[in-house]
Amino acid sequence: MKIKKSHGKKPFVSSKRGIVVKGKWKAVNVDPSLFSDDGGLEGLVCFEELTDYSLVEPEKTITEDESVKDRKKRKATEHHERKKKLKKDETSPNVSTADQTIAEDDEMLLEAPADQTPETPPQTSQKKDKKKRRKKKKSSKEAAEVVAPSRKKTKNWTTAAVADAGQQSADVSAWKDLFVPADVLKALSKLGFSAPTPIQALALPPAIRDHLDVLGAAETGSGKTLCFGIPMIHMILEWREKCERKDDCGAHVESDYLPAAIEQTDTCDQTSRVTHTNTEVVQEESGETERSHVPDEDECDDDDDDDGVKDVKRKETPLLGLVLTPTRELAVQVKHHIDAVAQFTGIKTAIVVGGMAPQKQKRMLLRRPEIVIATPGRLWEMIKEEHPHLQNLRQLRCLVVDEADRMVERGHFAELENLLEMLNTSQFNPKRQTFVFSATLTMVHSLPMRLEQKKSKRKEQRSKLQLLMEKVGIKDKPKIIDLTRREATVETLTETRINCTKEEKDLYLYYFLLQYPGRTMVFANSIDCIKRLNALLLILDCDPLPLHANMHQKQRLKNLERFAEKDSCILLTTDVAARGLDIPNVQHVIHYQVPRTSETYVHRSGRTARATKEGLSLLLIGPDDLMNFKKICRTLEKDEDLPVFPVQTKCMMAIKERVNLARKIEKMEYFNSREKQHNSWVRQASEAMDIDVDDDLLLGGGKDEYDEREQQKLMKILKKQLKHLISQPVFRNEMKTKYPTQMGKLQLPQLPISTADTALTSVINHRQTIKHKR
Repeated sequence: MKIKKSHGKKPFVSSKRGIVVKGKWKAVNVDPSLFSDDGGLEGLVCFEELTDYSLVEPEKTITEDESVKDRKKRKATEHHERKKKLKKDETSPNVSTADQTIAEDDEMLLEAPADQTPETPPQTSQKKDKKKRRKKKKSSKEAAEVVAPSRKKTKNWTTAAVADAGQQSADVSAWKDLFVPADVLKALSKLGFSAPTPIQALALPPAIRDHLDVLGAAETGSGKTLCFGIPMIHMILEWREKCERKDDCGAHVESDYLPAAIEQTDTCDQTSRVTHTNTEVVQEESGETERSHVPDEDECDDDDDDDGVKDVKRKETPLLGLVLTPTRELAVQVKHHIDAVAQFTGIKTAIVVGGMAPQKQKRMLLRRPEIVIATPGRLWEMIKEEHPHLQNLRQLRCLVVDEADRMVERGHFAELENLLEMLNTSQFNPKRQTFVFSATLTMVHSLPMRLEQKKSKRKEQRSKLQLLMEKVGIKDKPKIIDLTRREATVETLTETRINCTKEEKDLYLYYFLLQYPGRTMVFANSIDCIKRLNALLLILDCDPLPLHANMHQKQRLKNLERFAEKDSCILLTTDVAARGLDIPNVQHVIHYQVPRTSETYVHRSGRTARATKEGLSLLLIGPDDLMNFKKICRTLEKDEDLPVFPVQTKCMMAIKERVNLARKIEKMEYFNSREKQHNSWVRQASEAMDIDVDDDLLLGGGKDEYDEREQQKLMKILKKQLKHLISQPVFRNEMKTKYPTQMGKLQLPQLPISTADTALTSVINHRQTIKHKR
């Protein structure tokens, strides 16, 4: 029974959790004198009761594979059949119309299959249609971003790197002899990868056909990610075929050699199913989506499987592939490359890295992805917290250690040692395939002559690969592929140097950035140096983007995206961005501080000159950097007389004036901010303890308002001077018209060097002039 305050008869549709109620309201004639005025029912118009109602389960309202046209056709046929039944039943006078409709609804419910219903309530069907359309739009958008990111603004620098490979479908006949699956060939064709690189051609057959462990060393930018990504996808597709044959994924996967692991996976699957369904219910009640900020969501696929059978299989899927990377940005990149190649296979991946919300990463793991890309720290945390998807690593079929020489260095990744020890003892799987890749995997450091004479040191040098194999758990006879050159850098890289003092480094850095605009990465050894350079270049209107370990992970990824989007941009970074990052079209790499190891130098320089493109590496060598520079040259067997980068000495006076003025402003701003932070903290602490503040405890001796005003005035004057200097051109047109040439013609005025030449051409021209002089 229901009390209404408005006239009219409208069909009633109510949707609650669990059931859907459909029916009509009929007016009930009631004497108004039955109610007194004191009851508060003066506005009562009529009483109505619900008739001709039916209860429908919401899961049966719409079939998941049914389109809008099919649903309309089905409704039309059902309406036609209902009319026929009504005509037949009109002859029988004993049955009422209400009973007829209820009986017809019951018959339709009985006759309809389990996944269909005769009629769907309009509100619920519309809601489910909208949800489906949104899911389809999301999936189509994500696929479009991976395949053709040039149409839309790239969300991640990795999509831009994939787009550079090719936007049109390519002939992939060269890949067929490498035992690549058909779905992967389709993705490679769509991505434009027409032919494999040398490391891919050598690594894929033994990995896919022979199931061998692979140790690969190749130059930076040679495509090492697909060397382990494609065999991993092939292994998962084989596992699926075996599961389909046996009709039970969980019961027969590891029964050949580990019956104890089956019981553990079954319990883990049950707990994960319960937690997964609980989280889905909570998400439906709260109405919240799993999308977060720009790069976080790209790392995680949030689309659920539409098919119910696939969803059941997803809940029974164990972790089959694990990729370990040293940095978070590299993990994000590896995920996007694997997703691009596996876009037609339905394989799910998840990322587990620090600096991001662990709750979201746990929810992604509850969807039981086949491949997890992780950094050792966060992965070890989740294993210790006993996440259901990470409990049974005995079923792991593929383990990848990317940038292995960095990962296994002593003292860098303590969690990795614990993880590898667990994978090689309690969670050991004899069927597991292991991949180890790096650009400097087989590099052996040359030692001084007095140490080379000792046999013990020679043994340690020769056993570098053996120690690595023992730590990672590689079998006795792996496939070792070494395609690195003696110099360890690519042929298309031009390496140059500038010898200068420590104070002159800022001058030459600003000179290079002003003279040769482009996509430039500036590396330093310390975070403090990056912060100082960032403040200095901001004052000089260079708009740099910083990247270091003390930044929030979201900001780190955003800065990488901005750097990949702009044609002319500066990225100030530590060695966090030195390894593995495939940022497209990086033209210059500047070593503001010479790296401490030869491996770091190779990886830093490898950010440019990728995939047969040209690039420039510039070393700013100060007195403190000579030891590291000589050690790098000795290890890489390079000549210490690297070509000197050509510099116009005429322009250096204007550069020096600007940089010195910017240094003064930067120091004043730094000390002002430091004084304010320290003094505010002292005053807050003294107020909390009810103590008077002594001026000796304050930095700057407790300046009064007059001193602060004077300092601000001086700051404004210096900034005005710098602004005036920056507005004036440094590189002016040089007129070479003093006398006619031998041909009787005058030479045309030369264009500004910043637009006419690039850094590479200036180095090449400088070499040619030196040769002619000799």
